[in-house]
Amino acid sequence: MVIARRPLLTTTAAATLLAALWFVPSANATDRPTSVPGAGRGPAVTATYTADAGPGPRLADTGTGIGTRPYLIGGMAFLGIGAALLSHSARRADA
Repeated sequence: MVIARRPLLTTTAAATLLAALWFVPSANATDRPTSVPGAGRGPAVTATYTADAGPGPRLADTGTGIGTRPYLIGGMAFLGIGAALLSHSARRADA
């Protein structure tokens, strides 16, 4: 039985990357106060809130929005490059 090494290495690399990304912590915004590691080692950081909002969660103001244009342009560029490489590879395989 012949073992194809290249797909095996690609699969191993992909599985390793996914396993590593599994342990990346997520940033969840909550309104519950939590203890911050090392909070007693420096000047205290405090936030002031206005009393104009009603009861409920009080999260940080994120501003007017996030500019997604660079991400869309970059994503479309990579998608176009990938499609061009795929079609070039298909043409070379037929020749």
